[in-house]
Amino acid sequence: MTGLREDIRAVLFDLDGTLIDSAPDLAGAGNDMRKARGLPPLPYETFRPMVGAGARGMLGIALQITPEDPDFIALREEFLSRYEARMSQETHVFEAMHPVLATLQAHGVPWGIVTNKAERFTLPLVRTLTLDERAAAIVGGDTTPHSKPHPEPLLEAARRMGIAADACVYVGDDLRDVQAGRAAGMATVAAAWGYLGQGDPIGAWGADHVIESPGELLNLLRLA
Repeated sequence: MTGLREDIRAVLFDLDGTLIDSAPDLAGAGNDMRKARGLPPLPYETFRPMVGAGARGMLGIALQITPEDPDFIALREEFLSRYEARMSQETHVFEAMHPVLATLQAHGVPWGIVTNKAERFTLPLVRTLTLDERAAAIVGGDTTPHSKPHPEPLLEAARRMGIAADACVYVGDDLRDVQAGRAAGMATVAAAWGYLGQGDPIGAWGADHVIESPGELLNLLRLA
């Protein structure tokens, strides 16, 4: 496997589907809404691909609701409240990510988190998972005026780490992650273990590398 550029000095991760598996709690909130309406639960596998689309994606699966529906705003707030109440019940760091983070730390490579998840959810969740103690930067979807695929959240994370954007690699499981990383001048890695959505296949996103498991990142960084 050809590695990343040798001048890469820091790693930024998307959160949901890349660093952590939050799909069980997001799907659970969707099924909680169905239960409240007397509807049977849907299989977890139905929800998982749409996790990257947030509340919009979960409501689309749970209740076949789109943003154009007049009740969408109220239903979105209900979904977010239900999710907030349970967001750390089943969510966990991907098991294969633990040795990756440990290796980065052992080699003095700073890493951070850039997510479209609002700080209202991001900050308590990363504290619960003790990621805040190790991350050099945490940027949520509302930390800056823009969210991905705009590059500003990634650029803000690089500023907080004191590292040039072009010396960072961004790892994510959504097309918007690759678009944001490229726009920020970063190297990009697409995470095939993530949620991936229902759009173009991962190989068509234009990432510098596609990896099947977290450990492959260490090979790209020549740390394995």
